[in-house]
Amino acid sequence: MSPLTEAMVINGIVLISTLEADLGPHRKIGAFRIIRPLATVALVIPLFLQSPVTHGTGLLVELAGTAAGLLAGLIISSLMHVYRSPKTGKAASASGLPYAVAMILIVGARAAFSYGSVHWFNAQISTWCIAHQVSVAAITDGLIFMAIAMALTRTLSLAGRVSRLPAATAPQTRHAVAA
Repeated sequence: MSPLTEAMVINGIVLISTLEADLGPHRKIGAFRIIRPLATVALVIPLFLQSPVTHGTGLLVELAGTAAGLLAGLIISSLMHVYRSPKTGKAASASGLPYAVAMILIVGARAAFSYGSVHWFNAQISTWCIAHQVSVAAITDGLIFMAIAMALTRTLSLAGRVSRLPAATAPQTRHAVAA
């Protein structure tokens, strides 16, 4: 698979799985909701990361991708409301249009960069890579690290916010008062 195809596959997986899991006014939060993104990341790493760069400017590119993913994950997380369902007392979340727009913009920007580096500004990025001794693989890895960091940050933030919810209370029932 070409690096561009790999990046697009990662972008698609992240966008679809995240929107499917999170978008809506009342999405229950259970073990599967937390484990699924973690399992997706565990599958992505061996499939798409061959040998990350461990030194020089390539390493800085990968670290920058990771930092951008952490920031994007925090932004996405801030657009999700986590609460206890008044009906069931179980953890739930709500996210709407701002969440969807932010996800699409972040993933779309990453996809546009990937596509553009091959089709729009290939000469410029090639010149930059040569000047700074950065391999194409390091840039691809940086984008993959961004996707992984974003998914992990969102998921771990969600899990942390659920753990800080107040304890569930018994559902309120109405009793008829005899006259």
